[in-house]
Amino acid sequence: MTSAFMALGLTATLIGCTPDDSTTGGDGGGEDTSSQSVPLDRPEDIVSGSNEEIAWEALMGPDGEYAAVAHYQAVLDAYGPVEPYATIKVSEERHIEALVRQLTRYGIEIPENPYLGNIDAPGDLETAAREWAEGERLNVEMYDRLIDQATDDRLVRVLENLRRASLEQHLPA
Repeated sequence: MTSAFMALGLTATLIGCTPDDSTTGGDGGGEDTSSQSVPLDRPEDIVSGSNEEIAWEALMGPDGEYAAVAHYQAVLDAYGPVEPYATIKVSEERHIEALVRQLTRYGIEIPENPYLGNIDAPGDLETAAREWAEGERLNVEMYDRLIDQATDDRLVRVLENLRRASLEQHLPA
């Protein structure tokens, strides 16, 4: 899966970040991950394939909640408090809170959002709308994959709720 932000030309220059198979599924799968920038600062105590890794990817991955809120913030910074970006950004912040609660439950330290201030807004609101919709679709795809991998019932419920919000509330907006 290619990040919506990278696939659609948004620039994310993250200090200390490079492609990392552990947050993109890890199997290579013939996908070109060379254009993705994914935080490498994943805690060492997160085991590959674990529920902790799943929650971490939902928060930190290129199609995850930190990237999404940074995208909306970039649009708001460039164009002011326009809708639906302002409302959806607040919702994305609640998604972050839900994932932070899960990671905290697992004993994982939560970093600051590395995407904030490092994503450029699209050149106009029409382009922003197209990129936003594609980003939400990729977010849903990410959740589909992560839900299938998760084994913790509480985490599965959280992921399903976040997926449903993206699909049923954010995309229609």
